[in-house]
Amino acid sequence: MKIKIFAFLILFGSIINGCNTSNEGIGTYDLIVYGSTSSGIIAAYTAKMKGLEVLLVSPDNHLGGLTTGGLGYTDIGNKYAITGLAKDFYRRIGAKYGTFERWIFEPHVAGEVFQDYIKEAQIPILAGHRLSSVNMEGAEIKEIILENNVNAQELKALSARVFIDASYEGDLMAKAGVSYTVGRESNEQYGETYNGVQLRKRHQFPDFIDPYKVKGDSSSGLLWGISPELVAEDGTGDQKLQAYNFRICLTNEADNKVEITRPADYDSSRYELLLRLFEAQPDKRSLNDYFIWSKMPGGKTDINNRGGFSTDMIGMNYDYPEASYEEREAIVAMHESYTKGLLYFYKADPRVPEQLRKEMQEWGYPKDEYTDNNHWSPQLYVREVRRMVGQTVMTQHHCQAKEVVSDPIAMAAYTMDSHNCQRVVVKKDGVAMVKNEGNVEVGGFGPYPISYGAIIPQRAECQNLLVPVAMSASHIAYGSIRMEPVFMALGQVAALAADLAISNETGVQEVDYRAIQQEIASDPLSNGEVAEILVDNTDQSVSATGNWEAVNSHCYGADALQIMGEGMASFKPSIATSGQYEVYVYFSKIEGVAPVTKIGITSGDLSASVDIVAEEIEIIGQTSGEWVAVGKYQLNADQTNSVTIYGNKEGLVRADAVLLVPETLAK
Repeated sequence: MKIKIFAFLILFGSIINGCNTSNEGIGTYDLIVYGSTSSGIIAAYTAKMKGLEVLLVSPDNHLGGLTTGGLGYTDIGNKYAITGLAKDFYRRIGAKYGTFERWIFEPHVAGEVFQDYIKEAQIPILAGHRLSSVNMEGAEIKEIILENNVNAQELKALSARVFIDASYEGDLMAKAGVSYTVGRESNEQYGETYNGVQLRKRHQFPDFIDPYKVKGDSSSGLLWGISPELVAEDGTGDQKLQAYNFRICLTNEADNKVEITRPADYDSSRYELLLRLFEAQPDKRSLNDYFIWSKMPGGKTDINNRGGFSTDMIGMNYDYPEASYEEREAIVAMHESYTKGLLYFYKADPRVPEQLRKEMQEWGYPKDEYTDNNHWSPQLYVREVRRMVGQTVMTQHHCQAKEVVSDPIAMAAYTMDSHNCQRVVVKKDGVAMVKNEGNVEVGGFGPYPISYGAIIPQRAECQNLLVPVAMSASHIAYGSIRMEPVFMALGQVAALAADLAISNETGVQEVDYRAIQQEIASDPLSNGEVAEILVDNTDQSVSATGNWEAVNSHCYGADALQIMGEGMASFKPSIATSGQYEVYVYFSKIEGVAPVTKIGITSGDLSASVDIVAEEIEIIGQTSGEWVAVGKYQLNADQTNSVTIYGNKEGLVRADAVLLVPETLAK
């Protein structure tokens, strides 16, 4: 459906540490990328490396979106799904920390990596300007009008042959008249089972927590944050959004800590319901019982929502998609006030259990993060805003491989994930109690392809626009796709599609997805370097002897081979370019794993053997395993090259995947 939007007035946010912007390049371009999210930066970098005249418009002055905004504990799903420049980003993060790749990082380090991309490609950035209007000519965007964030009367008219809307909000898409939706479809609409209203058990209150200001007295009114709305039947569609929050970066290092203080508009009544949760859970007295308290490098955190009452400000974001800039700024400020107030409440309110208060008192805001925004992230986690209704709509069926797209251009792999959408009163045995509604966490499926049709509008609506973030998916499918690595991958795809559309002088709907696939396969980093070589256990070149069995948990890709006892699995990579390659083996530390796994490498006269010692391998973050380096070797195109994994009798051995990284990429 099409939804009209209000005029935009005021911008929020600031430039993150180290990500300086410029006001270069005003006029006409091959490509304009609107939105400086992780997807937008990767899209602009790709297009610039392909030789296009590009402008990146940063409407909120904050470069990198959630990736630089506190979400350092990366939602991966399965590393197999992360390719191209998205994977390169996490390799570059790894280099900052002295490792091969890293999926857990500090906000300012992510900012440094994005700044490296910007400098390498010399990407011009127009900062501090937001979309005012769009001029269409038939089914094409001819011109966008931007207004200065400080002075809305100061306008700039920009034209391009192709546009990419890389914003979380989908503002350019909406202004161009492209169809989109907001909220949750009914299960009936796409034949799904996890869409619409879902009253489930995760991130939930225990039974019988009273919702009223005076316990047992409905006339006293509901506690703050509880909706009086009756809950619809499961599967019912609505325009409610999964909750937004901040991914909070704190530190417990004394020399880098700014104290958590009382916000100016602090209101402890917002947290009365939390006190009742404390009463109902007397055995839960750790902050990690009430927050997902993930540790980051540098003594920092990435804190996320957990349980019935936490950092999610449930039900307070419904107006955000269609709000003016001024109204959005107020919603962001309200979330900031709530979150800072929550931290202060834990730290200082005497009604909070002493153990929790003491634990919170150890933490503060980091001095070296968000230095231009009072050490607080300028990026609210807007998990879902608008979603395009494009040429293809991704649904639950695609996530679960009940349907497979015919034009794959990237992959997703995360659980179908929705945070709660409302906090309501329900009755059980005639007793009123508070419950959260909307949380869904359903996985159990492997990596799956995303359709090219899901990032392009319907042909009749717009033929020179690509939408890699506010892309076309049902609410529950978007919950699986909406991860930062996937947004980066889709940003690269969008830029390659734009390049092909410009080169062939066609609309984006006429771009052949196979040409995009070929570009990513032959030049995955869009810089002409020799591509790394991946051999998964499902590759036809892999041969095995012994009693190997296929297993599908904690794997790279869909499955892995596993053995207890003698045997060997040989991975034979096809090498087109002779040279020095760093060889890696994917290692999952599973229960019962052998203490030592023997790896053999052969190439012509070369014969080497390396042992992987299980206790020396650290696996961190949301990942099933890690790449373990087994040495650098000269591998030649005119020889048979083999990496062999040997089983033994002392424990389980996995033969999952082998990676060969050419010296130019490994340095």
